[in-house]
Amino acid sequence: MDILSYTFMQRAFLAGLIVALMCPLIGMFIVIKRQSMLGDGLGHIAFAGVTGASLLKVYPPLGAVILTVLSAMGIELVRRYQKQYADMIMALFFYAGLALAIVFSTMVKMPSTGLLNFLFGSILTVTMTDIYGIGVVAIVVGIIMKFVYHSLMLTSFDEEIARTVGINVNRVNMIFAILTALVVVMGMTVVGILLISALMIVPVASAHLWKRGFKETWGIATVYSVLSVVGGLCSAFWLDFAPGGTIVLTAIGLYVITFFVNLVKCR
Repeated sequence: MDILSYTFMQRAFLAGLIVALMCPLIGMFIVIKRQSMLGDGLGHIAFAGVTGASLLKVYPPLGAVILTVLSAMGIELVRRYQKQYADMIMALFFYAGLALAIVFSTMVKMPSTGLLNFLFGSILTVTMTDIYGIGVVAIVVGIIMKFVYHSLMLTSFDEEIARTVGINVNRVNMIFAILTALVVVMGMTVVGILLISALMIVPVASAHLWKRGFKETWGIATVYSVLSVVGGLCSAFWLDFAPGGTIVLTAIGLYVITFFVNLVKCR
């Protein structure tokens, strides 16, 4: 318990647990929609927002929120009219975001360490201001998800049936795209822009191995996510490793263990 005697670790655990609860909430629907690369791509765009905001002397996370949300809305609008090219449309946005990030990073005077913190996470340096911001986003995402949960679930499984029962599919998909963008930006301080998608997908993938119902799978995924964050932070503290990497490696390790456990059970 000595680990909790350090103030920076207390803040790290608090921020990490909030993100750990939010990521499976969005990740469940990303997996059902078969859009597993969405979080990764929006992460690239978020990096462009960070570097662009630094260039304009604006608070970097604010720039990341604005650009990522606008891009998520743009992706959804274009995808709506060119569904057969959905993957290609997402790729165009993602590559544009990555290219902008490269250009802005060469123009901005932001220290390289600052850029690396956004890329790979800087959970050990989070401030109370960061935690308040993460908390506000988490509350907003949680409240909105409560109201659109049933519509989003039906839309994720079958859009045609959802339209038949009177659900505004376009609006639900747009809301989900915005929520995904918010969670990506919220999680970038924990595991970094390059790894946030892993925290949304890997715990859900582990939970799916148990072959349970939707709500049970969601609950199991949340447990995996929390264990990944706690285990990753402890490993980073004791081994002096980068927290973002240890969190994701812990999540992948739990997936491998779960896979072999279920493999043995099937035999």
